Amino acid sequence: MANEKKVALVTGGSRGIGLGIALSLARGGFDLAINGRREAADVADALQNLKSAGAKTLYLRADVADRNARPKMLEDIQREFGRLDVLVNNAGVAPDVRADLLDATEESFDRLISINLKGPYFLTQAVAQWMIRQANAHGPGWRGCIINISSVSATVASVNRGDYCISKAGIAMASQLWAARLAEFGIDVYEIRPGIIATDMTAGVSEKYDRLIAGGLTIENRWGTPEDVGSAAVVLAKGDLPYATGQVLHIDGGMTVARL
Repeated sequence: MANEKKVALVTGGSRGIGLGIALSLARGGFDLAINGRREAADVADALQNLKSAGAKTLYLRADVADRNARPKMLEDIQREFGRLDVLVNNAGVAPDVRADLLDATEESFDRLISINLKGPYFLTQAVAQWMIRQANAHGPGWRGCIINISSVSATVASVNRGDYCISKAGIAMASQLWAARLAEFGIDVYEIRPGIIATDMTAGVSEKYDRLIAGGLTIENRWGTPEDVGSAAVVLAKGDLPYATGQVLHIDGGMTVARL
């Protein structure tokens, strides 16, 4: 028997922005499939927090860049919940070395494109096929939702991490492509574009961004939090922003607002 509650899959959902999104979805009434690459024992506290927030939670240890792991994840979700209503493509990595464009390596480029772009792109393809089957089975009242987490780096150039910027720019275009392709099936696709968010990924450059934020980089004079991104994601997942498929939500404290 299919789950009565709506089910969301959040990739990279055991820490950082992904955990902020997962917690917001749990509190919003969703059950959760959480994907990550760490051992289950290493994410036990995060999973317990999600369960305490009211969500039945399934942990799926897998690398989204692995073409064999993606269908296995969906099989496990089908077995556990019998449905999937929301996909949040959040899993992503920064370059191991912030290298100038003139020095950057192909190995780093291949790694980031594989994890940050190719994996989410083809996971979306597989999920979309499942969602279309659900739409056909349930009729016009059924709706699905796909949310891609990109970055201000999709449009703001950082010459010491070009591979990251290009991967996020690709996610931005993928969001538009999937929105255009899936609208006929009642599947909404959105992009959330976070700015400077306090996570493990940004911990190593916190002094730099403390300085920039103090100097006016953002309109709101603070770091963003994973909860800020989660608040936006749950609005989209619940269908509370209708007639807006394909849109980009900038959760960046006004960083990308053009100012004189």
